[in-house]
Amino acid sequence: MIENNISLLIGKRRTNVAEVARIAKLKYSTVNNLYLDKTKGIEFETMNKLCFALDCTPGDLFTYIPD
Repeated sequence: MIENNISLLIGKRRTNVAEVARIAKLKYSTVNNLYLDKTKGIEFETMNKLCFALDCTPGDLFTYIPD
């Protein structure tokens, strides 16, 4: 299983969904759905923008947990 760490990264940086969406130039709803773990997938372009906004790598966004 792959676990989404976006809410942890946003909290760790003491920012909010709106600010990350603004910096990443993404829609608020896109970041909010990722934050709330309501998505089934993510595009590479979105990951790239989130990595820029959160100053992290793709590996920081997700964690692999064996089933």
